[in-house]
Amino acid sequence: MPKLQSNGLEFEYDSFGEPSGRPLLLVMGLGTQMIAWDSEFCEALVDRGHYVIRFDNRDIGLSSKLDDQPTPSLIELMPKILAGESVEVPYRLADMADDAIGVLDALEIPAAHIVGASMGGMIVQCMALQARDRVRSMTSIMSTTGRRDLPPAKPEAMARLMLPPQTERDAIIEQSLETQRVIGSPGFPFDEARARERASTGYDRSFYPAGSLRQIAAITASPPRDEALRSLELPTLVIHGEADPLVPVAGGRDTHECIENSEWLLIEGMGHDLPKGAWPQIVDGISKLTERSSH
Repeated sequence: MPKLQSNGLEFEYDSFGEPSGRPLLLVMGLGTQMIAWDSEFCEALVDRGHYVIRFDNRDIGLSSKLDDQPTPSLIELMPKILAGESVEVPYRLADMADDAIGVLDALEIPAAHIVGASMGGMIVQCMALQARDRVRSMTSIMSTTGRRDLPPAKPEAMARLMLPPQTERDAIIEQSLETQRVIGSPGFPFDEARARERASTGYDRSFYPAGSLRQIAAITASPPRDEALRSLELPTLVIHGEADPLVPVAGGRDTHECIENSEWLLIEGMGHDLPKGAWPQIVDGISKLTERSSH
């Protein structure tokens, strides 16, 4: 796959469809590589007229790793953040948004439709706030405004996220599968063979837990976006799973309520993942938004 330069770093990316299609940038979530945007999902978006670009965020996959930066301790960060104190972290969500804008620069795309999942939803919100002229429409999936008083993750989901990683390949893959079972979609079938294949492919492509810790620090140290989003005038779709245990549905509702005239799509039985059974609803929602926003 090709690489490009953005914001002083190197990013792995690939694309689907023809550049003449509606440009659609996909931004993935915490510790998750771009291949989590399944190729079949991307092709379904191409079939609806898009030129789809996906990329690895900094500190994950085959993009630049910030090995020279410290790995922050959340135990030390959280009390300071909750007390309103400033904290030092290697980067914040705003920097990751600049990365994504730089991806558009490198590909010579003046403005794109942007879609983000989980932390990726936070990143695309920052993109829209930092560079409104570069964004045609925004879809925020299973994400949140970051408002501090929103309901937290369910304890069992947060516990999975905070588990120290295993050290052997087979154990790491099993740990990934168990996490998917806990945070995934109870209303859709769990395809263990497919999940195992994806976990294996992801591990063999890149396994870099230090990057995930720095990304968690970026989320934690970034300011809430709720007030800023109230002034955003942008065609927006907010998608959330009704059964999301990691980012509760209140986070999606808050995003929808903050952005005037945004659309809301609640998917019954969907947790904190992108189950194949929900793809038709998600692809249709994104496509109808981008069609309306391209005229």
